[in-house]
Amino acid sequence: MGVIMQAFYWDCPNDIAQPFGWWSFVKSKVSSLSAAGFTALWLPPFNKAAEQQSMGYDPFDYYDLGDINQKGGVPTWFGVKEDLVALINEAHDNHIDIYADLVINHNSGGDLEVNPVDHISRWTLFNPGSGKFPRNWEYFHPSPYETMDGMSFGDMPDLCHRNPDVYTGLLEYGRWLMEEIGVDGFRYDFVKGYGPWMVRAIQELRGLKGEAGFNPFGVGECWDSDRTIDDWLSEVNTWNDNPISAFDFPLRWRLQALCMTYGFSLTTLTAGDTLVTDGMADIAVTFVENHDVARSSPIVTDKLLAYSYILTHDGYPCVFWQDYYNYGLAGTGTLLGIDALVAVHEQYADGTTTILHADDNLYIMQRNGGNGKPGLIYVLNNLGDWNGTWVQTQWANRSFTVAAWWGGNNKDRPQDKQTNADSWSDFWAPARGYAVYVPV
Repeated sequence: MGVIMQAFYWDCPNDIAQPFGWWSFVKSKVSSLSAAGFTALWLPPFNKAAEQQSMGYDPFDYYDLGDINQKGGVPTWFGVKEDLVALINEAHDNHIDIYADLVINHNSGGDLEVNPVDHISRWTLFNPGSGKFPRNWEYFHPSPYETMDGMSFGDMPDLCHRNPDVYTGLLEYGRWLMEEIGVDGFRYDFVKGYGPWMVRAIQELRGLKGEAGFNPFGVGECWDSDRTIDDWLSEVNTWNDNPISAFDFPLRWRLQALCMTYGFSLTTLTAGDTLVTDGMADIAVTFVENHDVARSSPIVTDKLLAYSYILTHDGYPCVFWQDYYNYGLAGTGTLLGIDALVAVHEQYADGTTTILHADDNLYIMQRNGGNGKPGLIYVLNNLGDWNGTWVQTQWANRSFTVAAWWGGNNKDRPQDKQTNADSWSDFWAPARGYAVYVPV
């Protein structure tokens, strides 16, 4: 499916000392990201928020992308509309898709008015400078159409999607983002806060690229257990002509334990209760870090172990910008970082997965290949010294070379391998590290 780059992190414009310049900054990285093998960028919310220096998760004017003087100025925290469009065009020129972050559960920045349903005053009167999608109390809960839904977010006014004007307004917004702005898909924020049918409706829109129609990609943020995510996916994808994916949060917590828990048993990686291990890898977006968990529960040790897992296994992997650039995990020009793993993913990782060996301290997996990709052997070692064993692969009399590797205490490159006539060979990984062997 490719590899996503989450092209932002919390307060990123301020962090790089380029307020209102994030779109241009990301644009300057697009060609190198494409060369590294990334195929999509997940961008933060485009909309003007309640405050200018906001990450956009408090939408005020959906159609103000940094071209209207309101809420403190013309640009959003990330820049002006012209720079956003230039970034999207640059991405498309480099064969990279754009996924927009959609925040459609709650709004912020409106004026105070009384809701006649319960006679409580709320900040629900929205007169956006764009003149598009104005809203009042009828657009929020409680509404004549519905008293409440799912969950609310903080104390922000909660949109009532049962109001036909809200429903059609959000559909039109999704269409506008696809056809006028050029997005290729959506990340849906806080999907537990509203009905899955709203997401399904947007996903079933067909956008136009020139004269050709396309179905947008979609992934939902259902931050919960595998059971809750499974239930949400079942609801949203029933009778859906364009099935949506979900972030594999349970896998992320498991990978955090791999990286940070002393004595973590590698047999845990074979257990169920994640989207990937429960047979739903085709609709799982796998990740190691994002803008939320990086602030609340970050992985602070041996993070490349987690990246080696998501970039060799099933699922649609997503890399976090801060890990790649700020924390130096790209490893550009070497076999010791994310770049080498992305190359492995794009050139070798496909087909079904076969676990060749798993014990507390050693895990060996085979991707069996498909769609023109030959497959690979992945070795993960939890010991403080080199570790490996003999396994029977699907390849007889085949040479293997190491395409990516890393070790916490030893930087010696693993040796290339050769299987015998019965398809057996011994595969090793360095101390507290991994090695990816590919057929040659």
